[in-house]
Amino acid sequence: MNVPTQTQDWVPQIEGADGPIYLAIADAIGTAVTAGTLRAGDRLPTHRALADSLKVDLTTITRAYTEAQKRGLLQARVGRGTFVRAEPSTAPVRAHPPDGPIDLGMNLPPIPTNPPLPVLLQQGLSRLLAETDPSLLLTYRTGCGSADERAAGATWLRPTLGEVDPERILVCPGAQPALFSVLGLVAASGDVVLTDALTYPGIRGAASQLGIRLAGVRGDADGMLPDALEEACHTLRPKALYCLPTIQNPTATTIPLERRHAIADVARRHGLRILEDDAYGLLPSAPVPALATLAPDITFHVATVSKTLSPALRVAWIVTPDARQATRLCATLRRSVLMASPLLSGLLANWVHDGTAAAILGAVRRESASRQRLARDLLPAGSFDAHPEGLHLWLRLPPRWDRRDLVAHLRQQGRLAVVPSDAFAVDSDATLPDAVRVSLGAAADRTALRGALETLAGALDPDAPVPFADVV
Repeated sequence: MNVPTQTQDWVPQIEGADGPIYLAIADAIGTAVTAGTLRAGDRLPTHRALADSLKVDLTTITRAYTEAQKRGLLQARVGRGTFVRAEPSTAPVRAHPPDGPIDLGMNLPPIPTNPPLPVLLQQGLSRLLAETDPSLLLTYRTGCGSADERAAGATWLRPTLGEVDPERILVCPGAQPALFSVLGLVAASGDVVLTDALTYPGIRGAASQLGIRLAGVRGDADGMLPDALEEACHTLRPKALYCLPTIQNPTATTIPLERRHAIADVARRHGLRILEDDAYGLLPSAPVPALATLAPDITFHVATVSKTLSPALRVAWIVTPDARQATRLCATLRRSVLMASPLLSGLLANWVHDGTAAAILGAVRRESASRQRLARDLLPAGSFDAHPEGLHLWLRLPPRWDRRDLVAHLRQQGRLAVVPSDAFAVDSDATLPDAVRVSLGAAADRTALRGALETLAGALDPDAPVPFADVV
C-alpha cells in the first residue's frame, strides 16, 4: 500500500524553462504527478518555503499553485496546506485501440494530461450543475447562446479579433453546422464560391448539399494569391470567398497580415462576402489578426474549440458582420440544429471565465509543438510544410511514391492512416500533388507517435525496397 508522504522539501526543477516562472512551476507539478514523484494526498511545501527555495517572490508561488489547482492537480485545505488531489488517473486517454492502426489521418488536438482533461471535465460539469439552476441546463432554449456564453466567445476570440460586441456572436454546436448555415446564407444553389484549390473536405460536402459550386484559387507558400483571386472574380462572378487563413487545412500555410489586407481589398471591390474558417487561429502563440478584423462588415467568422481544446466540447462561435445578420443567421441555425448543448456551452463559458480554457489551450499548444519537433527530427529535412504549433503537416512525396500507393502501403505495413491530396481537391480535373496530410494529435502519446513517424520515415527512405515489388 502506498502511503502519501510529506513533501515539504520537494523543489521543482525549472532551470531553462521558457515563459512565466509560475507556469513552469505548475508544469513541473504536473510532470511530477504523472511520473509518480508526487502522489495523491502528498502535501506540498508552503508558499513561503517554496518561494525561499526557488528564490522567487511569494506571489509567483501563489499563482503557480492556483494554476495547478485549475488544472485539477492540487487542492488547498484551509489550515492544513496544499495537497495533490486524490482524483482519477491522469494517464493519457488512448486515442486508438492498442491493437489498431495509429491514426495520422484524423486532425484533432492531443489530449492534455497537464492539465488532465478528463479530470477537468468531471470537475467542470459537477461545478456547473451545482452552481446553475438545472432548469436552465436540462431543457430546450431559444436563441443561439446565452448572454454569458456570447460574452465568453468575445473574450476567447479577443487575441485574433480584438473587441467584438457579443450581440454579433452566436453559439453553435460545432463548426460544421456553422459553416453549412453561413454558406447557405451567403450563396444559393448554382452560385460560385471561391476557395483554395485544396481545402477542408467539410466545406466541399456542405457546398454539394446546397448545390453551390466551389472553384479553387491558386496559391503559393503564403496561401491564396490576391492576383489569382482577382482573376477568378472577373471570370467566375462568385458570390463569396471561403478561406482558412491560419494553418490551412491541408497545406498548413498561414497567410501573412499584408496579404490578408490584399485579399480583403479584392473581396470588397468585387462584392464578395467572406466565410472565414478560423479553426486553428488560436493555436499560434502569436496569432495573426483575423480577416474579420480587416473587413468586419463583409466577414462571417467561424471559430471552433474542437481543434484548440477538444472535439468533445462541440461548440463553435460565429461572429457576424452586425446584429441584424446575427438575428437572421440565428433563425437559420434554429431550423437546422436547434441549439448548442447548454451543458457543453455552459461548461465552456465557465472555463473561459475562470482561465481553465486558456490552461488547456496552453497545454495543447505545448504538446503540439513537441510533436512538431519530433516530426522535424524523424522525417526527411525539407519534405514537409507545417506550423511549429500546428496539429498537422503537409508531406510532399519523393518521385518513387504515388500518394495512393503510399496510403495503401502504410495501412498494410505500418497500420498507419494518412490522407492523400485527393480528399482536399476542389476541382476534380485538377493535377494534384503527390502529397499527404499527416496529423500528429490523435496518437495517444509521443511514444506512439514516434513509432508511427519512424515507420513513415522508413517508407520514404530512398534505400528502402521498391514498394509492391513482391506483387505477382
